[in-house]
Amino acid sequence: MSKPGKTTLDVQGTNVTVIRQVSDDFISLTDIAKHKEPGRSDHVIQNWMRSRNTIEFLGVWERLNNTDFKPLEFEGFKKQAGLNSFVLTPRQWIDTTNASGLVSKSGRYGGTFAHKDIAFEFASWISVEFKLYLIKEFQRLKDDESDRLKLGWNLQRTLSKINYRIHTDAIRDTLIPPAVSNAQATLVYANEADLLNVALFGQTAKQWRDSNPDADGNIRDHAPLEQLVVLTNLESLNAVLIRQGLTQADRLHKLNEIAISQMRTLLNDDTMKRLK
Repeated sequence: MSKPGKTTLDVQGTNVTVIRQVSDDFISLTDIAKHKEPGRSDHVIQNWMRSRNTIEFLGVWERLNNTDFKPLEFEGFKKQAGLNSFVLTPRQWIDTTNASGLVSKSGRYGGTFAHKDIAFEFASWISVEFKLYLIKEFQRLKDDESDRLKLGWNLQRTLSKINYRIHTDAIRDTLIPPAVSNAQATLVYANEADLLNVALFGQTAKQWRDSNPDADGNIRDHAPLEQLVVLTNLESLNAVLIRQGLTQADRLHKLNEIAISQMRTLLNDDTMKRLK
């Protein structure tokens, strides 16, 4: 796993990137093509798109899933498909037909991504065996995500049981937030998310990234369960304090005090221990 919304699958020794695009998963055709020709992935994709069968498949998929798809432009490509002179790139297909099943990204981590339906079709063209392994690894990813969602749902069910216990003093100091300094209290943070980060973690998101340049994700992705529970509480409490008209400095002090108290409690809470 590299970043939130971006995952890497190991398919027969080939790293295949999966990204979350709106509400659907898109798989890197560029990575899949590398399984066939590591140094000519763009060439492999263009060869696949020259086929009439591919154009017809893409057109049917768009008609079923994309109300903004341009059928007349699609018919123009369909008539040319299969000719020796016919060349089509993913970007041409997207721009001309307003297609949504393919995504072309530039930059270091760019490439051509496709909706999983299309990606599996492309993988089948590359290798039937590779397609089956890709489906297997993708399904494993979905199962893992489902398990995490179930954990989150169970966590929400237990929050009410946990919150009433936020009234005792507790023990360990390993995850207890540091008290904010006067200098921190006078700073104006770029957004309320960083205000909560300082109250709970003692640092802003940028400060954490600067201290952890090789880490994946952000400060919250690396937080243990106890801190995520307190973060949920702080988000609600901050909204109340904002409505009460408290200054940012006053809210930071109050949220930090609450974070320290709640973390002390949760670190010694038997219910939280059973969730791990």
